[in-house]
Order: sequence, then structure tokens, then C-alpha cells
Amino acid sequence: MMGTEPNNNAGGAATRRLRRRWDRMAPYYDRGARWERRLLGDARIRLCALAHGRVLDVAVGTGFNLDYLPADTTVTGIDLSAGMMQQARERAETLGREVQLGTADATRIPFSEDSFDTVICTLSLCEIPDQEHALREMRRVLRPEGSLLLMDHVEYTKIPLRWLEGLRSRIRGTPPRRRPLEIVREQGMHIDEYHRFALGLVDVLAARSPQSGQR
Repeated sequence: MMGTEPNNNAGGAATRRLRRRWDRMAPYYDRGARWERRLLGDARIRLCALAHGRVLDVAVGTGFNLDYLPADTTVTGIDLSAGMMQQARERAETLGREVQLGTADATRIPFSEDSFDTVICTLSLCEIPDQEHALREMRRVLRPEGSLLLMDHVEYTKIPLRWLEGLRSRIRGTPPRRRPLEIVREQGMHIDEYHRFALGLVDVLAARSPQSGQR
């Protein structure tokens, strides 16, 4: 049985465009899963295995992580797209897994501070217009010494691919993407594990929230 958290109705033209885009893509999104395995191997499986306790899956998408999150975790998923969320519900039903799902913007996570033991976000941060704000929100809802698990595409660091990142940001009207590693460090989190895949275009990291009194 699945429940639904209160909706967080984010506004703004960019947000609405992004929501419509992912709603359209939702029925076909998982077709690219085989390419992920070829490029990243079992990186997602290993990352999900680090989750514990109460887990928040930010931009849960079609619920792909549900296949790999430990059975003893309690999972909540949020996503901007109702279409993606429907795919996640169907996956959870197939798996027989109880999951709390709700629509929300990653830059306005509708939970109080210190709510989760683990926050995970996989291959989604790159599509969030304000990465830094989203990561601040993820840290906010983490309990002291909680785990932040990230796997994501990053900005292209070498010419000529670096020019494509500048073009992408101008077309979308968003800041250029940064490496999650840099932003997480700036926010005072401790890096436990860090790996790069796909010729350096994908970061995988596990970080830890500061202890109580150091936040």
C-alpha cells in the first residue's frame, strides 16, 4: 500500500516547462536503462546499497532505485512530474513495496529539518535549474550524520564539449552545471566515497551531514 505526501505546487515558467517535458517522457524513460548499465556498470546498485533508515528519493522518476534500495529502508519519493510519479507507483506495486510518493520541487522539499537518515538523487540533479538550492534542501532534511547519495551527469570540463554546456545553459536560461562534489564540499559535508564514470562525465558520491551543533 502506498501513501501520498502533500503536494508542493512549484510555480514559474521554467518549472512548468520542465514538468511538461518529463510528463511526456515518462512512459518511455526506462528504455535507456540498458545504456546506463553499459556506461556505469553496477554503480547505481552499489550506491543504493548504502542507504539506511528513512530514505528520501529526490526526483524519484520512474522509481528505478526501488529495485535496489535495501528492503529494511522506509522510502519516500518526490518528483516534479506526475507522469513520472505514476510510473513509480506502478513499479512499487509490481515490487510489492510500500512507498510514500508525492509531487514536489527539489528546491522546496516539503519536509521539516532532520527528517531523513538518507537522501538519494540519481541522474536528476543535472536537470534541476538551481543545483545549489536543491542540495541545500537535501542537506536541510537530513539528520545529523545522515547520508547523501548522489549519481549525476556533470558539466563538461574540456573544450569543445565545455562549449556545449554554455550553449545548453543559455538555451534553458539556467546556470551552467557544476560538479556535485564541489557543491557538497562547499556546504560542509564530509565525503565518504567518490568515483567518476563514463570518461569523467558522471560523478558518484556518498557524503555525510555534519554532526549536531556543526550545521
